[in-house]
Amino acid sequence: MADGFLENASRRDVLRTGAAAGGLMLSFSLAGKAGADGQAGAKLNAYVTIAPDGIVTIVSKNPEIGQGVKTSLPMMIAEELDVDWAQVRTQQADGDPATYGRQFAGGSAATPLHWDQLRQVGAAGRAMLVAAAAQGWGVEPATCTTASGVVFHKASGRKASYGSLAAKAATLPAPDLKSLTLKDPKTYRIIGTPHAQVDTPAIVTGKPLFGIDVHVPGMLYATFEKAPVFGAGVASADLAAAQGVKGVRKAFVVKGGAELDGLLPGVAVVADSWWQARKGREKLNIQWADHPTGKQSTEAYEAAAAAFAAGAPQRTERQDGDVEAALKAAAKTVSASYAYPFIAHASLEPQNCTAQFKDGKLEIWAPTQNPEPGRQLVAKTLGIAPENIAIHMIRCGGGFGRRLSNDYMVEAAWIAREAGAPVKLLWTREDDFRHDFYRPAGWHNFTAGLDAAGNVTAWRNHFVTLGDATGQPARSARMAAWEFPARFVPNYRYDLSLVPSGVPTGPLRAPGSNALAFVMQSFIDELAHAAGQDPIDFQLKLLGDQGLVGTLGKDAYDAGRMRGVLKRVRETSGWGKTLPKGQGMGVACYFSHLGYFAEVVAASVAADGSVKVDKVWVVADVGRQIVNPSGAMNQVQGAVLDGLSAALGQAVTIEAGRAVQSNFDSYPLLRMADAPPVAVEFLITDHPPTGLGEPALPPVLPALTNAIFAATGKRIRRLPIDTGLLKSA
Repeated sequence: MADGFLENASRRDVLRTGAAAGGLMLSFSLAGKAGADGQAGAKLNAYVTIAPDGIVTIVSKNPEIGQGVKTSLPMMIAEELDVDWAQVRTQQADGDPATYGRQFAGGSAATPLHWDQLRQVGAAGRAMLVAAAAQGWGVEPATCTTASGVVFHKASGRKASYGSLAAKAATLPAPDLKSLTLKDPKTYRIIGTPHAQVDTPAIVTGKPLFGIDVHVPGMLYATFEKAPVFGAGVASADLAAAQGVKGVRKAFVVKGGAELDGLLPGVAVVADSWWQARKGREKLNIQWADHPTGKQSTEAYEAAAAAFAAGAPQRTERQDGDVEAALKAAAKTVSASYAYPFIAHASLEPQNCTAQFKDGKLEIWAPTQNPEPGRQLVAKTLGIAPENIAIHMIRCGGGFGRRLSNDYMVEAAWIAREAGAPVKLLWTREDDFRHDFYRPAGWHNFTAGLDAAGNVTAWRNHFVTLGDATGQPARSARMAAWEFPARFVPNYRYDLSLVPSGVPTGPLRAPGSNALAFVMQSFIDELAHAAGQDPIDFQLKLLGDQGLVGTLGKDAYDAGRMRGVLKRVRETSGWGKTLPKGQGMGVACYFSHLGYFAEVVAASVAADGSVKVDKVWVVADVGRQIVNPSGAMNQVQGAVLDGLSAALGQAVTIEAGRAVQSNFDSYPLLRMADAPPVAVEFLITDHPPTGLGEPALPPVLPALTNAIFAATGKRIRRLPIDTGLLKSA
């Protein structure tokens, strides 16, 4: 985010940042719908309503998917509004870009995008309340102070609660943004203090909060069966048999289109209950049309990747220096090939959406991470004006990037229109696994050269990944040309080859990074051992004495910040201590989503090859402020456990164009008994605060595999970990 972001802002302005061509755009209104709000109290702006009893309701603009923004974003406003957190109630916004700008959950972007703006929202509200009190008392606003939802005039001893001032304050003009003075962080009473998520009591007592809990009067239930081969059409279906099942109201074919993230062909069944809809679906006897993806498989992708690795790459993405000459001159060369599979999001709440079509308008209740693209998709597919579509954002039971796509939303909208009644569409668990947008598989073929002192003088990576119909890498399959250690090795080459694929892929928690960290940091660990050097010392030497490399907002990498977290994790983990046989410690570091993370894993490997993660240490540099320490800790620990889960047992394989895995029996998640303690430390540095949902995940995978090498001498170059290879002789 560029400096001077707010330079041209004016009163009641909509503030925006971004680029017209595909850039990120944020906008919000300080004032929004100000004025009286009935029994709820007075609305100071789009975010803040204050009731006469002093209760403050603060709107959270972004989708809540478990990352805690329904708590942390209102905390920013409440801090500058200067109320006690006990006075605050939070409310989930609907999808309303005209008022709130872009609303999405992804990229760990909520904190960096809203840190300044939402604090200004609170400060603007506070200024209006002070102005209302000052007018009533006939004094200058500058002579008033605030604390705990009360305005004070020290000279006269007068005071007034926000509740008593709110109605008048709502009639006043919003202040000029340039006139606002934000708090000194030293005076924070809410920001930086741990708070439980506001929905926690409802979650633990089973209150209806999630998309799967939505109920609309007169609602019917629907299932939607799509071809197991991605994108295949319907050749035939026994609709009469489905409609003969008790409770089934309607069964019909949806022609659909070819876009994998849109409305695909399938057969819908609508019934009085979801179970009846599912029983009707079982009677459909659908015959699917042939589709080119039906000839694709993981085995075929592996063979194609091996053929590319043995030959010349399709193209070179980056070339610094003369890699071939440097390799010939190297004192030692190291070569290794790494691979990782497709993986699924496996969110605990399957995809679902409730929709009602009436009088040419749609109302949608969706657990979506990205409501506005969903609105546009529905509008385009159904031929409805976007302004005739209302979207209620419902809490998501897990997202991890899956709900950035809105295929389930357009399915529910289409079915509701055809059914002529409100409809809740609910996917089965098998639907969820077999119609995901998977983290793409990939293959890396490395060769590096070391000089006599163990310095990396050459680095070559032939990356083979999946490609789309346009000849570009598939969604979330790209690797940036500046991926570390580019710019830190004098002779560096990154080659790329693409294997055509029709399997849907997309962002999964820490997109790209969740795989690239494994291969890059594992190979760097190999080089450290080949050089006979301690892995942390080797990483520090590779980082050198550089500071910021590249351009902020584009390809920036701050080597100084990475050195800081590496040095600290060495201290906090007790790195270098002697361990018993079969135990080892591994380290990895990674820059992702603006955060710098270094992690150490201690692991034990038994004689039968089974792996036990004993402990994980994390040191993070995400800037100068942690908004909610409780939520931050949860995010880091959850990301680490998510990464360990992927490394230890998760893979989706493709056979005959379809996903083999369909439930948790074939796609295991980490169990509580296997979850290690995760020690987290935040290294506070003078940089803007960043998000935490994703950047802690990538380094834990290579830290674990490097720990396994330290324990056994056996290198893991393919995920998930094959414990059979770790058995003692």
